[in-house]
Amino acid sequence: MRVWEPFDADALLDDVGTALDDVPPAEEHRRELAERLRGHLAQLVDIAISGGADRKDTATLTLIENARATLSEVMPMDPRRAVVHLRRTAWTVNELLERLLATGQLTNVNVA
Repeated sequence: MRVWEPFDADALLDDVGTALDDVPPAEEHRRELAERLRGHLAQLVDIAISGGADRKDTATLTLIENARATLSEVMPMDPRRAVVHLRRTAWTVNELLERLLATGQLTNVNVA
């Protein structure tokens, strides 16, 4: 059983911003950032599924499938590939967040 944590949009946006920044995160912080991004992504998938978004919207279903594929990947050991993995994960988090906001599955999140 997973430990429930409340949705923290600020932490999610900070982590996405860190991963997508022009300057890649320092190597010693990449694994920790990857784990946080995985947590955000898993939480967004749970929110989407619990709200039935996967049954109501094919675009959301596609994003959920992409998220699950991303969650199944292991972060590469090679530094360049690790940065690509982090950025792909962050992009997936961001896309799913935006879709959940657009479909009303999430509200009161300021992404500006």
